[in-house]
Parts: sequence; structure tokens; C-alpha cells
Amino acid sequence: MEYNKTKDILYVKELLGHRDIKTTLIYTQLIHFESNDFHSAVAKTVEEARKLIESGFEYVCTYNDVMLYRKRK
Repeated sequence: MEYNKTKDILYVKELLGHRDIKTTLIYTQLIHFESNDFHSAVAKTVEEARKLIESGFEYVCTYNDVMLYRKRK
């Protein structure tokens, strides 16, 4: 997942503690990132926002006094 976010294989190699880049390449090829689709949700109150965050949504922005969240499908 970190490689999908950063596109930096050397960073991921260090993060995983691998000595050889070949090992890291094996791990990154095991995961297929076929979709960049997201579930979206809105929160109008702090309580709604808390529930979304606890269920894995990430905050995107606030628009027209509504907080927008997303979570990968």
C-alpha cells in the first residue's frame, strides 16, 4: 500500500527493512492495484465525522460546511 501511495520503491525498501531491492520488488508485485475507486461519505457533525474516521474513512476537505471523506473500495 505504501508503494501505491508514494511510488518510491527505495523508500518502501527502507521501510520494510530489506537489504536487497529484489525482495522489495517481489512484495510490491504481489499486490495488484487495479482500482482507484473510492467510497465517499459526508459528515455534518463532529459525531458523524468521528464515526467515519473510526470506520476507515479519511478526511478530504470541507465544502459548503460539510466535511467530505473517502475510503478505498
